Amino acid sequence: MSSHFEQILFEKKNGVATLILNRPPLNILNIAMMGEMNEALEELEGDADTKLLVIAAQGTVFSAGVDIKDHTPDKVEEMIEVFHGIFRRLLSLEIPTLAVVQGACLGGGCELASFCDFILASEEATFGQPEIKVGVFPPIAVVLFPYLMGQRKSFELLLTGEVVDAREAERIGLVTRVVPLEELEKATEELVAKLAGLSGVVLRLTKRAIYEAADLPFGKAMEHIERLYLERLMSTEDAKEGLRAFLEKRKPVWRNR
Repeated sequence: MSSHFEQILFEKKNGVATLILNRPPLNILNIAMMGEMNEALEELEGDADTKLLVIAAQGTVFSAGVDIKDHTPDKVEEMIEVFHGIFRRLLSLEIPTLAVVQGACLGGGCELASFCDFILASEEATFGQPEIKVGVFPPIAVVLFPYLMGQRKSFELLLTGEVVDAREAERIGLVTRVVPLEELEKATEELVAKLAGLSGVVLRLTKRAIYEAADLPFGKAMEHIERLYLERLMSTEDAKEGLRAFLEKRKPVWRNR
């Protein structure tokens, strides 16, 4: 793990980047910590060798959210800038992202996990945006939640500040998969191995296709994705290798380009 950060741990190894929140017991996100997270994400920009980003946390809690002390009038603009910088960098990140959640995942911590492409959660995990109870709203969740679960459930969670358990979060589409706490590490390893064993360039193009299609009417989305498939995907070495390996009944050897 990288040693130049004080409040997070960060490592790139075997095609997988791992960012670990390291302020137990609650992993509260303060301005300094979020600045380090932005620095780590910047290290992934243009990195063609990394296929996946995993975001996890030390201790028994994923994150209780952004530090209330950083919401004061003299700090709030800086806090929003650095906090939203994380999401702008995640949004521009082409590789899949995975959040591994144990314990409470609240406020800004819930926004961070929810923004990832996958969430693996332990049965003990809880999710919620309680900001309404202290007189504010969560900007990222306000934009993101309707995409993930529709307006009705978004209104309920955001306007009441209700906290839901992991199984309910899975049912409403907030969480990808829930496992017992003792199986969380194994489930994470299995998913990471599955993704890391695929072509990096095809993972990136597939994620890009999903995001770009979501912003278009269905007919235009089909036309756009057809062009992406024929002009970009089919020109990659890995698309040709994958199809050739299938016909030759062998395991593909990915070049990640």
